Amino acid sequence: MISGKKVWTGNIPEELNAQILQLKHKNPGYAKLDKSVLQAIWICRQLVDQAGWKSEDGYGINLGSSRGATALFEKYHKDFLDNSRVSSLASPTTTLGNIASWVAHDLGSTGPELSHSITCSTSLHALLNGMAWLEAGLSTKFLIGGSESPLTPFTIAQMQALKIYSRYEDSYPCKAMDLTKTNNSMVLGEGAAVACLEKGPKKNALALVTGIGYATEKLDHPASLSARGECLQKSMTMACKGIDLAEVDIVVMHAPGTKKGDLSEYKAIESVFGTRSPALTANKWKIGHTLGSSGVLNLQMAVLMLKQQEYVGVPYVMNSRAPGKIENILINAVGFGGNAVSVLLKKN
Repeated sequence: MISGKKVWTGNIPEELNAQILQLKHKNPGYAKLDKSVLQAIWICRQLVDQAGWKSEDGYGINLGSSRGATALFEKYHKDFLDNSRVSSLASPTTTLGNIASWVAHDLGSTGPELSHSITCSTSLHALLNGMAWLEAGLSTKFLIGGSESPLTPFTIAQMQALKIYSRYEDSYPCKAMDLTKTNNSMVLGEGAAVACLEKGPKKNALALVTGIGYATEKLDHPASLSARGECLQKSMTMACKGIDLAEVDIVVMHAPGTKKGDLSEYKAIESVFGTRSPALTANKWKIGHTLGSSGVLNLQMAVLMLKQQEYVGVPYVMNSRAPGKIENILINAVGFGGNAVSVLLKKN
């Protein structure tokens, strides 16, 4: 329930959510932080520990968000409307830079720290940026990703105003990748997704980034995407420049669940791959659209399929091209502003 109304959302599981919010009680200095920041702190602790990184390694951090501190911003704005006063912490706790700076503070890292927002392709743009730092020799390791906690009344109302939010009542309210749907079906989700980047092959690497692509296209409308997803065509073509297209086994689609968004991406894939299209899949039908963190969540899905050698499909979409062996996966993200990022992953 959001503001007393029934609305579909993709929430973090209760047990995990409790662990994230516990950070406020264990660290008094974190009590006033937005949930998007707490999510990032929690997941980055887990990841850096798994990777065996140390603060003295001097690794960089690039974490972004499409919306930033939505819950806190709405709270402070309501307080201002009600009382004509603003808390002294309103500004410092709602800046977008909080996500990277507080993670850096928590981990004690000594490298560069950056935050940015490039709508729904934010976290994959963080990957592009991290790779640029590594290639330039300015850093040897980079922590990248995004965090989003947009399940708030005003944020959901914005999506509803665009007439893209799901009103379906069946088992799959978000019908991402279903090209036969008659209505838009986007559902907002929350979550943080991060990855550790290092230059060159590593024994403990989960996958190798072998291609990256990015593009923008002219806008007819602030939320538009061309009918054949021109920016996605360009980003996918760039990412696959060094590989025979027939070797791409799977494409993890952005597939937000909107009629135009899903169809334009499908047509972009069709334009790039022709009749030899890879298997297609997506995850927003399950977890909702996590906006700025969704790109790296797609990346994590790809890593899982590479590691397990098992294609994970969409339950209500038939896919006759499911591969037996999985070597290369292409991941897409595209956001408001006509911007797209594609990343090609290879099995390590």
